[in-house]
Amino acid sequence: MADEEQNVVSDAEVSDTVEEVEETAEETAAPAVAEEASDAEVSEAVEEAPAEAKKERSRRHVPRSQRRTRTKPAREKAAARKPITRVEGEEAERGRRQERRGVVVSDKGDKTIVVKVDVIKSHPRYKKVVRRSVKFHAHDEGNSAGVGDTVRIVETRPLSKQKRWRLAEIVEKAK
Repeated sequence: MADEEQNVVSDAEVSDTVEEVEETAEETAAPAVAEEASDAEVSEAVEEAPAEAKKERSRRHVPRSQRRTRTKPAREKAAARKPITRVEGEEAERGRRQERRGVVVSDKGDKTIVVKVDVIKSHPRYKKVVRRSVKFHAHDEGNSAGVGDTVRIVETRPLSKQKRWRLAEIVEKAK
């Protein structure tokens, strides 16, 4: 019996929900008619839009055979060519050779020293002083420089795979 009452209650709830659904369907049906009318207007607008797009496209894309041809104006030919003359200029000076000053860190190679040069730069954005060091292999003809010496090296032509510098002078001997 209790089950039947629950079924009856549930049947009543179902009938209430059915009525609510029917009411909402009626409410949504009216806008649906309005939507159908607007769909017709939209479809007409859509049909017009591709026609306009086709016109624009047809104006833009023309087959190569039907494109306009623009002829270039004929260039006047010179009567006689001017001869090329070379003007004698001043003797070109060789570029200034770079010089660096550093400390010898190795002299083990024959006629070669390794010079450590400290480079101090200001950082472009943060303006902090940044210290870097670079090692250069330099040619020492007389094997005169020793470890710890302060030397001046000069840029030169490539002498080997790594040597592009040569010893100019020993500024200070190591103690």
